[in-house]
Amino acid sequence: MSAFPTAPDTHALERGSVLAPRFDANGLIAAVATHADTGEVLMFAWMNAEALQRTIETGEAHYFSRSRNELWHKGATSGQIQTVEEMRIDCDQDAVWIKVRPQGDGGACHVGFRSCFYRVVGADGTLKEQP
Repeated sequence: MSAFPTAPDTHALERGSVLAPRFDANGLIAAVATHADTGEVLMFAWMNAEALQRTIETGEAHYFSRSRNELWHKGATSGQIQTVEEMRIDCDQDAVWIKVRPQGDGGACHVGFRSCFYRVVGADGTLKEQP
């Protein structure tokens, strides 16, 4: 069960001052992390209520790993902790945008790239790596 309130109406959800995230049927909310200084999109992940609450409380990004079915403190093993500079929620409170400063080597991707979005999709559908 979520520790967050439910918005009583559309006006409160869209214009109110209370954080009332709308988690999906699996208890998750979409989260996009961008670099606080450059604006570069670093990664997309999911948060459950606990991950969102821990991110708010600690100032470091926490996510929920669907493949491992567990809470994930970004950088706990890699050193690439993401320090949150700002967090925003979209108009209907079903997606989170966090502006972060990556620690460690500055990367965000488990494959070793700075961003998880390191491949360009060509017009023919082929992928090309871009650092």
